[in-house]
Amino acid sequence: MEIQIRKAEEDDLPQILNLYAQPDMDNGEVLPLNSARKLFNKLKKYPEYTIFVATSEGKTVGTFSLLIMDNLVHRGTPSGIVEAVVVTSKYRGIGIGKKMMGFVSPDIS
Repeated sequence: MEIQIRKAEEDDLPQILNLYAQPDMDNGEVLPLNSARKLFNKLKKYPEYTIFVATSEGKTVGTFSLLIMDNLVHRGTPSGIVEAVVVTSKYRGIGIGKKMMGFVSPDIS
């Protein structure tokens, strides 16, 4: 299965919300789409914060958020926080999560 990872766009929000609605994430309690759109546009203004989607055959099968931050430690080397990692239940166990984390840090893959 070929997986593509790209920055999320506003049109991806319904699929992202469906991923978050899974029982092991937000258990069906997700933002209404219009609220998610407002928040998504606000988040796009955050420096170095990006939501990504993993797609296969035109379907969104996973998502994660990445925040890159500057540091005084490690001689100023930036670090990252990965959050809201989820893969649709139908596609779990086949390496999509690993591929998403490899996209963030190639040393993982």
